[in-house]
Amino acid sequence: MEERPKPPWHPVPLAELCALLGLVLLILGALNFDSDHGRAMLFVGVALGSLSGLDTAAREHFAGYRSHTTVLSALPAVTTAAALYFAGAPWPAIVPAAVAVFAGAVWLLQRSYVRRVRGARR
Repeated sequence: MEERPKPPWHPVPLAELCALLGLVLLILGALNFDSDHGRAMLFVGVALGSLSGLDTAAREHFAGYRSHTTVLSALPAVTTAAALYFAGAPWPAIVPAAVAVFAGAVWLLQRSYVRRVRGARR
């Protein structure tokens, strides 16, 4: 595959607009960090920036354009760690669980990418 896969909403630059809004919110949130409103802007800015990058990584990975196994594997690992943390699990349980989920996701995503690339070559 020579050309980067286009999103379903092409030609609207949704991922780029999401990243730009995320950067603006990060800057405004950093300037107002002492207030609840500023911390909320920081949180939303990080979330929007992450979603923007995740969109591009997932589209490229599952189209067989470029492997983004590590980036995509971090999402379920971080989600697992956050869920365990907010459930009150002790740290010695959180870290191994997140590492195990990360390793499993790496294995599954790498297999998925290799299958997609092999299928595209045929």
